[in-house]
Amino acid sequence: MTVGAPSVGPGELTSRFVTVHGYRRCYLRAGRGPVLLLIHGIGDNARTWAPIIGELARRHTVIAPDLLGHGESDKPRGDYSVAGYACGMRDLLTVLGIERATVVGHSLGGGVAMQFAYQFPERCERLVLVATGGVGPDLHPALRAAALPGAGAVISLMGVPPVRLVGWAGLRALRLLHTALGRDAEDILHVCDSLGVPTARAAFLRTLRSVVDAHGQAITMLDRCYLAAGMPSLIVWGDRDAVIPVEHARIAHAAMPGSRLEIFPGAGHFPHHSDPARFRRVLEDFLATTRPASHSPRQWRTMLREHGREPRTTRPAGDLGAAPPPAAAARAVAEHTAAGVGAAAGSGAAGSGAAGSGAAGSGAGGSGAGGSGAAGSGAGGSGAGGSGAAGERSTGVETSTGVENATTAESPRSGMSGAGKARVGRSGSGRRQAGGNGRGGPRDPGAAVG
Repeated sequence: MTVGAPSVGPGELTSRFVTVHGYRRCYLRAGRGPVLLLIHGIGDNARTWAPIIGELARRHTVIAPDLLGHGESDKPRGDYSVAGYACGMRDLLTVLGIERATVVGHSLGGGVAMQFAYQFPERCERLVLVATGGVGPDLHPALRAAALPGAGAVISLMGVPPVRLVGWAGLRALRLLHTALGRDAEDILHVCDSLGVPTARAAFLRTLRSVVDAHGQAITMLDRCYLAAGMPSLIVWGDRDAVIPVEHARIAHAAMPGSRLEIFPGAGHFPHHSDPARFRRVLEDFLATTRPASHSPRQWRTMLREHGREPRTTRPAGDLGAAPPPAAAARAVAEHTAAGVGAAAGSGAAGSGAAGSGAAGSGAGGSGAGGSGAAGSGAGGSGAGGSGAAGERSTGVETSTGVENATTAESPRSGMSGAGKARVGRSGSGRRQAGGNGRGGPRDPGAAVG
């Protein structure tokens, strides 16, 4: 792992290209070390992460792709489902020679990150969800309206200068009035500008309608959150998010065993833009104080079988009640850890095949976008790969400045068989990076093209 390497400025990030399944994919790459995969939201692109890539690249290999249909990537008439995007991320990493990564996703990208962890748990080391979709139906009315039939004609008007000027003036007024939506005015205008190209607009609508209808978000991760047991997970949200309410952060935190929760006061839907320095510190602290998950097919099967007996209820729109704690999953992890069953990182092929019950062909051995036809799998791939090896249990404690994390962890190095030592997670770097392998990142086949 490279420590103290020079940071990369936003202006120094160069687009690279690689062809996957016949389509050109654009991505940014920087640094050397353990891999971070950063996935942007709908209508956005990889450069949304530019404010934090430079510092993260000091100690990590950072991969930030433009999703298919976004940014500089191709925009075919194709599959824009969440499961299809997850398969695309798996295939991109494979082409780049990367086996495993910590996956960070914002908004739609959070749904893709959860689906990636669900379909390919053996390839996901940690999961970071930033104002993620896929928790409940609640969503800003503008996005619900955009998913309706005929909305494409209205969206196409955004490229007309007078219409854009009116939209800009309206968002500026909302910002001056200190409204929640106004906090994200610049980012919203950036997304609107990206829809001026017909192919980008068509891809946006296909993507949106795969996850949203007139009633809001149509898919949820809550029915599979128990699979997050053993997967180090961090949830980051802004308390002034007008796109997806901050209550979803607390619901996800309650439903994901051992997850950490960080709420940024005053931030909107883009907390990594509102306070990039704090976001980077929180992320680096999470990376430094957790170890990569190690997937166990045996534990996965146990959780699926035990939790499958529990009845599920459908939460209506507007009901922000937290999901019940996944007791069966917690018991399965405890029993598996106590038994001392080691989890082989490379053995996920069998386990993820079992996990792919919601997605046709989306198991670890599945190829291409074959897993994209998942009926109801959507953003539900939350947290896959329960790892008895990590044993992390984190409790988010909200304070006036955000959230403190009281973490207890089993440490195989110390030989402890009990709950382990308690520590309080704090923002900041300067600690040994967990999971570092002492080697640089893999060779980049896209470098010569970019």
